[in-house]
Amino acid sequence: MCGRFSLTGSERALETEFGAAVPAGYRPRYNIAPTQGVLALLPEGGRHWEILRWGLIPSWAKDPEIGTKLINARAETLFEKPSFRAAVKQRRCLVIADGFYEWRKTEEGRKIPFYIRLKSQKPFGLAGLWESWKSPGGEMVKTCTIVTTEPNELLKPIHSRMPVMVPKDTEPLWLEARVRSKAELERVLQPYPAAEMELFEVAPLVNSPANDRPECVQPVKP
Repeated sequence: MCGRFSLTGSERALETEFGAAVPAGYRPRYNIAPTQGVLALLPEGGRHWEILRWGLIPSWAKDPEIGTKLINARAETLFEKPSFRAAVKQRRCLVIADGFYEWRKTEEGRKIPFYIRLKSQKPFGLAGLWESWKSPGGEMVKTCTIVTTEPNELLKPIHSRMPVMVPKDTEPLWLEARVRSKAELERVLQPYPAAEMELFEVAPLVNSPANDRPECVQPVKP
């Protein structure tokens, strides 16, 4: 599961890394949680940014609360699940992050938060799917989900899943609208190389979504 992440880089860093102008009002975020707005890169009409609500609401949904249950989508079943099988063929995006959190459960039942990022500390794209949903009042709401896969060697001691981090060389493949087959996309839906990543324990401060400040991503002292 991927249930919390960060995006703390500057506008210039994001524009350099992804080749698109960052929307007005962007600010660093240290503890992004489900149902909140996330910065996503969409390919329609040329690469551009949009703010999507995290928690996918399928176009056919009657109740928007389904979005709270669809913050993640398993890579192994994208093409079978009714909630995702249309989006994976037609509406793929990159949800932008520079780190994410996972919690390791101890034998005593305590959950210890860890922060995971690239050793380079550069921002990266998480494989995402998006949908448009029309509310009963006629409002169009764009939402998204983050795709997860099996953990790499770094994450295995912490959690049984990890988000799909899209390497730079496969970003065009994930965003290319003409690519629709499971066989083609499986190249993207793999665990990211562990050798390029690092993790460290952080303070329980991150447990509450109300805490969205730099201290969330700071390592705890040994």
